[in-house]
Amino acid sequence: MRIGLIGAGNIGSALARHAVDSGHEVVISNSRGPETLTRLVGELGDSARAGTPAEAAAAGDVVVVTIPLKNYRQVPVDELAGKTVIDTNNYYPQRDGRVAELDDGSATTAGLLQAHLPTSHVVKAFNNITAGDLATAGKPQSTRGRRALPLAGDDVDAKKVVAGLIEEFGFEAVDAGPLPEGRRFERDKPAYLVALDAAGLRSALARG
Repeated sequence: MRIGLIGAGNIGSALARHAVDSGHEVVISNSRGPETLTRLVGELGDSARAGTPAEAAAAGDVVVVTIPLKNYRQVPVDELAGKTVIDTNNYYPQRDGRVAELDDGSATTAGLLQAHLPTSHVVKAFNNITAGDLATAGKPQSTRGRRALPLAGDDVDAKKVVAGLIEEFGFEAVDAGPLPEGRRFERDKPAYLVALDAAGLRSALARG
């Protein structure tokens, strides 16, 4: 696949490396311009190129949104129509400001992005693991007790694609249910930033 990345921070960079190592092409972008990504693209090799967020959105078969939550309204809309969009965002009020619907529980972080992208298939994933663990904790599928990562979404086919990427990147995918269930692995929940196998993760999600 060709994977577009809107955001080139620690999580975005780790996902780009996993994607290239798994045989995919990546188009990576940030808010500062493609010229600021020369070093990262050089490290990633011939399967990577830099672009604008709109170019990454247009190029990707799957597109990862990995930016501060406060900037989600800047994500291109038309270029992502009909596409699977992976949302890695978390809500940090000290960074993002207060968001009333998140504070009162009437919305989720992924729900906000889905409302902004009404014709896309948003899947929540890769938000409950540190960038360091994402980069280094993956294990082969034959490894017993390997770390599990949750995903949530409303489109069955989109979730299959994202689950496949989670597995390729060295983790066991656990389907947490429809998109609103993404709240079960957001910040301060039992499944957030804790290394768990599949059984442990399911238990943590149930308590979330």
